[in-house]
Amino acid sequence: MNLDRVHTLADLDGWSFPGTALAVLGHPVAHSISPAMHNAALAHMARADEKYSTWRYFKFDIAPGDLAAALPWFHARGFLGLNLTIPHKVLAVELIEAVDPAAAESGAVNTLLRTPTGYRGFNTDGYGVTRAIAEELGCCVADRPVILLGAGGAARAAAVACLRAGCPTLWIGNRTAANLERLLATLAPVARAASRGVHGFDLGDPPAGLPADAIVINATSAGLKPGDPPPIDVARLPGTPLIYDMIYNPPETPLMCAARARGLTAANGLAMLVHQGVRALEIWSESAAPADVMHAACRAALGRSHG
Repeated sequence: MNLDRVHTLADLDGWSFPGTALAVLGHPVAHSISPAMHNAALAHMARADEKYSTWRYFKFDIAPGDLAAALPWFHARGFLGLNLTIPHKVLAVELIEAVDPAAAESGAVNTLLRTPTGYRGFNTDGYGVTRAIAEELGCCVADRPVILLGAGGAARAAAVACLRAGCPTLWIGNRTAANLERLLATLAPVARAASRGVHGFDLGDPPAGLPADAIVINATSAGLKPGDPPPIDVARLPGTPLIYDMIYNPPETPLMCAARARGLTAANGLAMLVHQGVRALEIWSESAAPADVMHAACRAALGRSHG
């Protein structure tokens, strides 16, 4: 069985996998290395508990317009867990049976757990990004102001995590004003509870008043495709910011290249992928997940994809 194959909604019609199935849903999703990461973890876990020898993780390209029809199909076919990536994290909130309170704060889910009557949604992205920033950039989001680029599902989780962790102030840039306003409205109760300031700005025209020495988190898709420009001009970032790009494939993004050309520290999203994946696998399995095995599998998969 080719576990790296990209499946589609049509494949569910005759789906007959005999074990416990997990999957990532996205559009596009061919670039995802989540199957390599999770299947390596499951093989490792099977050494201690043979039940995991029948668990497998797949990837499905599901267009956003098909998500409402797809989720009941995955439930009917017995998929225990699903990960959601671009562009499904916000869309899914209204399509599932229940949402974990922590995920409800962000209005986005990236991890679904099957229950007898539907899926329950969680969000592990916030945990993943804060852990990754601490590891890769050597600082806590409570130590510096945060400039967050984007207003999609991953940005929503990151925003809540940063506010809950105590970042001094949070600036969110996005090119679509309506999406930004919706996110700011969603975050207002969290910001009040955390006593933190949240400011929005037009990502196409960053203001002069951005905070110096910030942690800059790219949660946009700019950098996924060859030729994409950086989501922000790093020359507009005052002081000595630290750059964290959630994109992990390609491993060196235009934003990271621009940052390093200016002498700034930058890291990609591989560690975030691992840590959010660890938390997701623990939700599905109710067992400890091997982070080191998952990280090694990701590095190997990226090495293969980039020759």
